[in-house]
Amino acid sequence: MRNWNDLPTVLDIATLSRAYRSSELTPVHMVEMLWQRLGQTSEQGIWISRLSKEQMLDYARKLDGCVPEQLPLYGIPFAIKDNIDLAGLPTTAACPAYAYQPDESAFVVRQLLEAGAIPVGKTNLDQFATGLVGTRSPYGVCRNSFDSDYIAGGSSSGSAVAVALGLASFALGTDTAGSGRVPAAFNNLVGIKPTRGVLSTSGVVPACRSLDCVSIFALSSADAEQVLQVASIYDENDAYARCNQPRPIPPNFARQFRFGVPLAEQLQFFGDSAAEVLFTGAIQQLCELGGTPLEVDIQPLLDAAKLLYDGPWLAERRGVAADLLNGNPEAVLPVTRGILNAGANLSASDAWLAFHRLQELKRVSETLWKGIDVLLTPTTGTIYRVAEIEADPVALNNRLGHYTNFMNLLDFSAIALPAGFRDNGLPFGITLCAPAFCDQTLLTLAKHRERLKPHELGTSRIVCAFEPADSTSDMFGYTRVAVCGAHLSGLPLNRLLTERGGHLLKATQTAPVYRLYALPDGKRPGMVKCADGAAIDVEIWALPSINYGEFVAEIPAPLGISSIQLQDGSFVQGFVCEAFAVHEAVDISAFGGWKAYLNRPD
Repeated sequence: MRNWNDLPTVLDIATLSRAYRSSELTPVHMVEMLWQRLGQTSEQGIWISRLSKEQMLDYARKLDGCVPEQLPLYGIPFAIKDNIDLAGLPTTAACPAYAYQPDESAFVVRQLLEAGAIPVGKTNLDQFATGLVGTRSPYGVCRNSFDSDYIAGGSSSGSAVAVALGLASFALGTDTAGSGRVPAAFNNLVGIKPTRGVLSTSGVVPACRSLDCVSIFALSSADAEQVLQVASIYDENDAYARCNQPRPIPPNFARQFRFGVPLAEQLQFFGDSAAEVLFTGAIQQLCELGGTPLEVDIQPLLDAAKLLYDGPWLAERRGVAADLLNGNPEAVLPVTRGILNAGANLSASDAWLAFHRLQELKRVSETLWKGIDVLLTPTTGTIYRVAEIEADPVALNNRLGHYTNFMNLLDFSAIALPAGFRDNGLPFGITLCAPAFCDQTLLTLAKHRERLKPHELGTSRIVCAFEPADSTSDMFGYTRVAVCGAHLSGLPLNRLLTERGGHLLKATQTAPVYRLYALPDGKRPGMVKCADGAAIDVEIWALPSINYGEFVAEIPAPLGISSIQLQDGSFVQGFVCEAFAVHEAVDISAFGGWKAYLNRPD
């Protein structure tokens, strides 16, 4: 058996995948070494239950006969918050009296297993996912991975700590009020809270079912993206599932974007001057990446946040544990019981008033996005010691939700990112948020940030370098098209591109395998591929894919769209002409392009 010290310190997906592809490691060896590491790690209240070594090996052996290239999460170990079902282990929601044995794994877990991931166990949480602290569990306090005197954050505390300590490559959490972002900030992780409904909640114990999201903890944005892509399969049996409708991402977005920053009086750090300094540094860092900061009024967002625990969603939350609260209240922890019971006396009238108020705030908040692409906030204003939370469990917990409680109510997407360390060694985190279905937008910006400003991964103190991307590698939802005639910049038909949201990428030339003709109408050229061709001037435009079909449908014969070879050997879609149409046309290839021909001396 190989020694557990041979296992990579950092279990990021890229590192493990490289080891598998080079045959330095197999899933069985990984499990054997990880099992040793688990035995050498202080529990810190991380786990509620774990698979046995033999159970983990069974998952690893199922990968025999497969190759890493076949499965996107081949041999990647992951942890699961214990309000999400995994067949073979009980689901407790951190309440022994509530526990049950699921017949099958949650929908989202099944997607990960089918992609080759290997489960490690079920992680600790604030009971019924009620809390942002990680201390409200009969299975023990989950302590911060950097300093055990401090909280890990909640409610997905164990999931975050497991990833930070190198016990899993990624973990599933849930996020209703910040539970997938606060623990990320406190443990130097990426935490993605996707758009509501993009990840199925079938097989997840609800907190507020109408607001709940399954979240992902990872060491990097690239890892989070990979897991999200695997997991975001539409679940037709989940009444709250939504088909993913990712918004297009303009080329070079990550190098030229506008980000909102709350007004100074709306920023709360609760006396944590180190966090304030780090947030100022995060603003400067985004500016260095190409961002333009704009102060914005987030009062409507803060007003919406107050509805979460003062409105009908508290009654929705209480309904999950109503039988216990009514029949066996001592089975619920006192602080959790007190929070949930506050929802017992809310009326239908209260609910409708809150729904109407939220709708008003949604409408007002929509104006925020007219001037910015993303909003930047601290993930939390501060962090607390375990003893401080135990002395004042409700008020201090509420402070931790200052920047997180509004997001699911207002249907935002969000990603929490590492943003440096305080002098005492505790990590600080920021959050980027945007409207629904902007998950890929946020990931694109986050990946650009970690390529240029790489962060330490978890508690490893290892800084992972990410390969730089070319200017179009993160272009999402756009189609590249080469134009050579009246659609060029400054010419009459260019508006057909710009009015459809087109972006000019670059001016270049084709490979020398085309000839350009001035068609008989004198208004447009035709480009034909031939053996004795020349290099022709073209512009490469990025057009939103949703508008591409409409654009192509307007192209009149004898012109059409085909694959055009560029001077660098790559291919893009572009204008070509049917050969018959150039029999009476003038060959203008010697000019090198349509603009040069139009500007020829008389």
